[in-house]
Amino acid sequence: MLRWPPFLALILLLALVFGLLVTANSAGYRFGISDQAFYIPAIDLWRWPDLFPRDRLLLEPQARWTVIDEALGWICRATGLSLEPLFLLAYACTIVTFTAGVALVGRPLFRSPWAIVCLTVALSLRHRIPETAANTFEGYFHPRVLAFAIGLVGVGLLLHRQRALALAVSALAVAVHPTTGGWFLVCLGAAAWVMAPVRTRWIAGIAGAAMLLLTALAARDELAAGLTIMDPAWTAAFSNRDYVFPLSSWSVGTWLSLLVSPAIVVAAALWRQRIGECSPSERAIAVGALSLFGVFLLSLPFMAARVALAIQLQTSRVFWPIEFLATAYMVWVVAEAPWTVKPVAARARILVAVLLVAAAARGFYVLRIEHDNPLVAVGLQRTEWQRLGRWIAASTPRDAHFLVHPEHVYRYGSSFRVVAQRDVLLEAVKDRAMALYSRDAAIRLEERLQAARDLAVLDESRITLLARKFDLDYLVTERELDFRLVHREGALRLYRLADVTRPAVAAGRRSRRPLRAPGQAARIAQPSPQGLVLSGRRLD
Repeated sequence: MLRWPPFLALILLLALVFGLLVTANSAGYRFGISDQAFYIPAIDLWRWPDLFPRDRLLLEPQARWTVIDEALGWICRATGLSLEPLFLLAYACTIVTFTAGVALVGRPLFRSPWAIVCLTVALSLRHRIPETAANTFEGYFHPRVLAFAIGLVGVGLLLHRQRALALAVSALAVAVHPTTGGWFLVCLGAAAWVMAPVRTRWIAGIAGAAMLLLTALAARDELAAGLTIMDPAWTAAFSNRDYVFPLSSWSVGTWLSLLVSPAIVVAAALWRQRIGECSPSERAIAVGALSLFGVFLLSLPFMAARVALAIQLQTSRVFWPIEFLATAYMVWVVAEAPWTVKPVAARARILVAVLLVAAAARGFYVLRIEHDNPLVAVGLQRTEWQRLGRWIAASTPRDAHFLVHPEHVYRYGSSFRVVAQRDVLLEAVKDRAMALYSRDAAIRLEERLQAARDLAVLDESRITLLARKFDLDYLVTERELDFRLVHREGALRLYRLADVTRPAVAAGRRSRRPLRAPGQAARIAQPSPQGLVLSGRRLD
């Protein structure tokens, strides 16, 4: 029986320790990086539907599977908050939910509270799950991690025999992130089915089959699209992502490393059952985890056949919850298993000390030596890139189309769609991931990759041809070119391309839409060889 006041105090204390350690091991909390290159524009698109008139072709196929963009956009609109503090708050909620899930799972598995602390600190050693392109935690708010944390709460509730509540919580995880939440729904559904009486199993099986049939009928168009076979023109856009093609790209060593976690779950569960410490709910969770492994094996022939839905589900990520359960069992083996006469509490305290030192040392190295980042950065880093993006967002039309180096995320740290809220011809890093969900987006991506692959050395005539082909309005570059320069931030230059591609239209647009935002103070124009440069100084 849980005593809630001390248990809640333990959760809050664990959340503080876990949050500090996992954030440091993730190179610090940051805003606007990595997968937020999709989530932030998707939220912006919901808040301002006239944004991204061209790039919505990329954003909408993936956004239609989630409700988190609508939910966060609604919160921003209702509260007046910007995304920076909202994402930080969501990150903190993820940490608290994660530690609550760990504590709920650890309470029935372990005899000593110190073992729960061991598991929490062990999980702060953030790392990549092999061949999944997913990390156990992220140094920014990611719905996938929040869904995983909610799923852990569901596992903990089922271990406490709260089956209905556990399934409801896993359904919430599905709403936050469909695939991650879906794996927990499969795991907990299988576990609940194992725990139910025989008559209830038949009823639940028939009801589940009926629900699946109704869902398939209601979403038959989406299902038909998901059963499409991906042709080479589609898969070429993300062919470098090995984790979506396991049969053709994984080595024997990779397969063996992925089999370690299921083997640990089976061996530890059998050991605990032999010594009388494995409860019926724990056996059910172990069966649920193995059912995830079964789903992965069943998906292999469909992925080999390039069935779109099988590849889009990225079933290799089922190893994430399996690895969590294997980690919990490894903590039990070291801290509490009856392989020594040493007192359990003493072993657990020693393990806590060792893990704390390891996590703190690794976190310091990753944060300060490897990356030299602050522990928490609420907004975008104040750089020339960020200042230019803010100027563009305030001073250019929302339907403007920009040409930027395809690898600008690696060069400047964040996506142009995040910093400037404008359409960009190509963002090679994230566009490849989003092409997974739409053949049209994949074809579009390949065409643009071929057209802009030598952007760093193209001369003015080639850039003009590129601008005419893709209806480009502006160019962001560090090069000095013979186009009209409209703004400059340090080494970054913003050129206007519409003047040389569509002179008549550009002239009309300038007369209707000034480059400076409404109410913005006038700027002093200074002559330069390329035209007029806006100095950035205000008139007194």
